[in-house]
Amino acid sequence: MPGGLTVNSVSIPDPGDLLSRLPGPAASAWIHQGDGLVGWGEAARLTIPAGVDRFAAGEKWLAELFDAATVRDEVNVPGSGPVAFGSFTFDPASDGSVLIVPAVVVGRRSGVSWQTSITAGAPAPEVGPLARTSPAEVRWSDGSLTAPQWEQAVCAAVTRIRAGELRKVVLARDLQAHASAPIDIRVLLDRLAARSPGCYTFACAGLVGATPELLIRREGREVSSLVLAGTMARGGSKADDDALSSALLASAKNAEEHRYSVDSVRELLEPLCAELRVDPAPFLLQMADYQHLATSVSGVLARDASALALAASLHPTAAICGTPTDAAMELIRELEGMDRGRYSGPVGWVDAHGSGEWAIALRCGEIDGNRARLFAGCGIVAGSQPESELAETETKFRPMRRALEG
Repeated sequence: MPGGLTVNSVSIPDPGDLLSRLPGPAASAWIHQGDGLVGWGEAARLTIPAGVDRFAAGEKWLAELFDAATVRDEVNVPGSGPVAFGSFTFDPASDGSVLIVPAVVVGRRSGVSWQTSITAGAPAPEVGPLARTSPAEVRWSDGSLTAPQWEQAVCAAVTRIRAGELRKVVLARDLQAHASAPIDIRVLLDRLAARSPGCYTFACAGLVGATPELLIRREGREVSSLVLAGTMARGGSKADDDALSSALLASAKNAEEHRYSVDSVRELLEPLCAELRVDPAPFLLQMADYQHLATSVSGVLARDASALALAASLHPTAAICGTPTDAAMELIRELEGMDRGRYSGPVGWVDAHGSGEWAIALRCGEIDGNRARLFAGCGIVAGSQPESELAETETKFRPMRRALEG
């Protein structure tokens, strides 16, 4: 257990593009509309094995680490002072949840910019910037299931739903990429943030993506969440796009899928909040390649709880697991044919005051040298059609495929 951190946060002039500050591919990042946090180096790291409560173990480790730290914070905004980036597995039975306290963090929010140095003992060595290299030629191959095999899994899920075993399950599939040279995470981050500034572009311990879905944000006692479920591609022309948007808003299947997800977040947050506000009807959240039904949720906490503790309370929502949760989790384990790892688990950051932001790790991939494993999933309900769900996964793969291919 590392301890005795020395933390110093100071105001700096506006650093411009935060991602451009990353000196090497070993990066942590959380960027939304240009603001956020980037980090590099490691002052402390915790990797959590299967078989323990990964969220409780992470909370305990961070509390002990931050409580023992010597902190000078002249900025005093969410994200300054001691801060950890984290990425947790979807399934509690999976290994690999991780928390990283970087050696250097650069942040900006609402016109305020800062740099934080975090050391354990001797100061971290200076790191010179390394040149960025594009991912080079990329070859693609099937993941754990071929497309026809995954469609068969969707058929099996629909049969089980119609038999009354559950109401919704989210089934995911993976895709393998093999580049001719090591993949530079910074290049992927640059491309994802430029194409989808409204998403939360993230990197943590090799998991990289740009997710549209905010699981929870906590600032003081204020909390907020953005629930997404129900997806359709964007059109190639304004007429096509308008027609697809209208079809999404009118779709009974997508409305049902979305309603389960909103109800899930409401039921999980209500016991934690003194007041809770939920949009009366979904709106369209439109990104470059796809659009979602979206519902905003906000509230005021009834008692103190860190952003990480709130993420633990919410995970897994119906948006990425299904409903009822236990039945959906068991069916996912039975039908997907893979370990999701940290895909669709919480990813984000938390500071020493408990403020932070956690999203659901979607539109993402695990990067390891010259290999990448991409993920995409769909909510399956009684009215789901396997070929339509497969097409939806292809749409959801598109942001990461474009980031890798340039």
